Amino acid sequence: MTDPATGRELDLVLFGATGFTGGLTADYLAAHAPEGLRWAIAGRNQARLEAVRDRLGVDVEMLVADSSDHAALADIAQRTRVMISAVGPYLQHGEPLVAACAEAGTDYVDLTGEPEFVDLMWLAHHQTAARTGARLVHACGFDSVPHDLGAYFTVRRLPVDQQITLRGVVRTAGTFSGGTFHSALNQFSRARQLREAMAARRRSEVRPAGRRSRAVAGKPGRDPVLGYWLLPLPTIDPIIVARSGAALPWYGPDFRYSHYAGTKTLRYAAGGAASVGALTAASQVKPLREFLLGRVPQGEGPSEKRREQAWFTVDFVGEADGTRLHTRVSGGDPGYTETAKMLAESALCLAFDANPPSAGQVTPAQAMGDNLLARLQAAGICFEVVED
Repeated sequence: MTDPATGRELDLVLFGATGFTGGLTADYLAAHAPEGLRWAIAGRNQARLEAVRDRLGVDVEMLVADSSDHAALADIAQRTRVMISAVGPYLQHGEPLVAACAEAGTDYVDLTGEPEFVDLMWLAHHQTAARTGARLVHACGFDSVPHDLGAYFTVRRLPVDQQITLRGVVRTAGTFSGGTFHSALNQFSRARQLREAMAARRRSEVRPAGRRSRAVAGKPGRDPVLGYWLLPLPTIDPIIVARSGAALPWYGPDFRYSHYAGTKTLRYAAGGAASVGALTAASQVKPLREFLLGRVPQGEGPSEKRREQAWFTVDFVGEADGTRLHTRVSGGDPGYTETAKMLAESALCLAFDANPPSAGQVTPAQAMGDNLLARLQAAGICFEVVED
């Protein structure tokens, strides 16, 4: 039944519900969705969608469409208020759904960690979404919600009229799925295209007047406050944090953010750097890249037992006008259990909360701010001030 207030039949569609993380997101929605939520699961395989529905044990609508079927995606986007995309790698499969949502004025969330994809989507669809009122919110999983909302949580407790220097230090115990591995390896292999997309966006994007917000590459070393060995992390997270800083005035006149992995010993830091370097080098050689991709099938992930043993922390150290503040975000399995939670709560936040006005491609903190922070805390993700 169409809602006369919105003109849409559905509140939310989960596209990619038959994948590993998509399935976990469906589980979370089935268990935690508000009463009366009008939602559907979507994917390209009817039989697999039926299996998901049967597992969920709820009466949820099923929509069959391929991620490259523009007409079918346009129809689905016009029927719903919010779209969740769990179909990656996004560089290969993501753009048609973003385009459909931008045209239809439908809010969109995904869990991409691919910077090139995000920049290309801004270049191609930001203006359309700004015109139609759609909010395109990428990186709504572990990339980059704990970092973006953790920085937001910290900055709100620092002086607003001073230069703010902030660093985030990530520690995790978890595993990855095939889809995550494919996305990462494909992005590593596209360094030139990544730089080109970033440069094209930089030439077109309007910067905030009288303010600066930057992601600053850090240096390896030992953190004097946290005591961890630091390894700079070249992920999408510092980019998202810096864009929130550019969009929101309380990040101050000159906001700088650096992003690291933290380890207790120098040996682990050196090993992590070597592993990333080896994977990056392997991604540049096509036969080796294809061999590695073939060894890790998509659609699979860690067992429930392994997810239950996983955890993450992100420590933030912020400094402004002589004030230093240490905060922490923490939770369970980062890549899957908590990512599904973050993705689902982001979509529900867009659907039902009174968020700040925004449109076009926006960050999680920019689009949802305090409302998403409250949802994550209520869902068991901890945001706290640490007394050193």
